[in-house]
Order: sequence, then structure tokens, then C-alpha cells
Amino acid sequence: METTKIKDSFGDRIFTIINYTLLSIVMVIILYPLIYIVSASFSSPGAVMSGKVWLWPVDFSLGGYKAVFEYKQIWTGFVNSLFYTGVGTLFNVFITIMAAYSLSRKDFPFRNTFMMFFVFTMLFSAGLIPNFLVVRDLGLLDSRLAMILPTALSVWNMIIARTFFQSSIPDEMLEASQIDGCSDLSFFFKIVLPLSAPIIAVLTLFYAVGHWNQYFQALIYLRSESLYPLQLILRDILIQNEVDPTMLVDVETMVARDGLREQLKYALIVVASVPVLAIYPFVQKHFVKGVMIGSLKG
Repeated sequence: METTKIKDSFGDRIFTIINYTLLSIVMVIILYPLIYIVSASFSSPGAVMSGKVWLWPVDFSLGGYKAVFEYKQIWTGFVNSLFYTGVGTLFNVFITIMAAYSLSRKDFPFRNTFMMFFVFTMLFSAGLIPNFLVVRDLGLLDSRLAMILPTALSVWNMIIARTFFQSSIPDEMLEASQIDGCSDLSFFFKIVLPLSAPIIAVLTLFYAVGHWNQYFQALIYLRSESLYPLQLILRDILIQNEVDPTMLVDVETMVARDGLREQLKYALIVVASVPVLAIYPFVQKHFVKGVMIGSLKG
């Protein structure tokens, strides 16, 4: 059976060419800094500092990664970031799903009033100082909970999850389960959660990336270096150029201190980005579906 292909008009072809050209330029603008960072992390300090690195590594060297793994504070920050990301994400997703499902139920009393209060917090924020005073008065300063509790719920993510429940969990399913004697908790854990894999994957990715990249909250609430996340240590190296040579093993056998800083910068950026990139393949299956369904108006 032959199929007739409609030929594009001259204007359509011009539009396609321009569109692909612009997208290619945007792709290069986005990819080049990433490629440069990876190439610089595998190049010698002299090549990086002299500006010889453009696209590919020059004078291949693993000195930056060796320095990263010998810098003890980086290991401490890496473990802390894993803790904040793992525990914080689980707590965030649980709170968000519970709140979103409750507000999606039409038989929930005063749900519009509660929703109004949630939305109000998106429009009006108390500010940094009141938030700091609340955390201080709760006794959370310089503790791991200061990195988890103040950001326990994102209203925007809760609205997306609420819309997902409204558009994906029909009322007839709830009525049928209630006729069979299913309680609300049983319906939520046995029926709603198994059907909510797409939105749970989206929330997990959003919250995990937010926790992993969090440094400002640690800068405000934490004082002990043993609690610092990896991003705060990365900030000290990138912005303040603070590298304690006593934290390095056999520093005399490595490159000069300035060159070591340059290697640490790029190698640490790569190391800090790998965990987040490793999460995406596991949630990619449900990511697009969860975002698209959650974006529909309920």
C-alpha cells in the first residue's frame, strides 16, 4: 500500500532549517561548558592555567581526581550530602504525597481553605531573618535536621502531585473500594501509591536534585565543618579558593598549590555531578508522564 507524502513548502523548509540551526547553537552553548569542565579535570594544571584546554584534555592527568579523593573534607561532605539527599528526599516525598492526596479528595473538609493557606505561602514569604529565628528557637541550628525540616514541603510540588491524583485516580475507584470495605489508609497504600509511580519519580528527582545542590541553607544554619555538605565545600574551593594543604596526603609530590586548586575545581565539579546524573536513568521511564499529567489543570 503506497503512502502519499506531503511535500513541505518553501517556507516550511526555511523554518525547519532555521529551527534546527538555532537548536544546534543552543545545544553547543549548553554542552561546551560541560565538555570543557570534563576535559579540564583530566588535563594537567599547567595546560589549564595557560589556557591550552579548549575541547579535549591536554597532557592527560588524573592528579585532580587523586587530590579529590585525598582531600578528607571532601569525603566528609560527600557522605553528608548523601545523608541529606537520601533522608531529606524520603521525608519530602512522603509529606508531599500525603498532603497532595488529602487535598485531592473531594470529601476532605475545608480543602479549599487549606489550599488557600498553602498557596499564600508561595506568594508571601517571611524572609530570611524570620526563618532563621524560627530554626534557632526550635533548637535546630548546627544540626542535620536544619537541612531537612525547614524544606519539608514544596507547595509547587504538592500542587503538581495534587493535580496528578485528581486526573489519574477516579472517584469511582474510591467508591468501589469503600463498598468492598476498604479503609482510607488501605486504599491509599494498596491502590493509590502503586498507581502513583510517575509522580513519585518526578518528586524524587526534584527533591533529590534540590538537596544535593543545597549550600545556602547549610551556610546559614550550620557551623560545624563536620556537617557541611559537599556543595558548601565546593563553594569554598571555587569562590574563596580555600584549600587546606594539610588535608592532603603527600602534597609535596603533587603539583604546585595554585595548580592543585585548578585541578580540584574541575575534578570536584565532575565528582559532585555524577550522583545526580546517575539518578535520572532510573526515573526517566516515568518522568515525562508524571510531569505532563501533573501539569494539567484539575
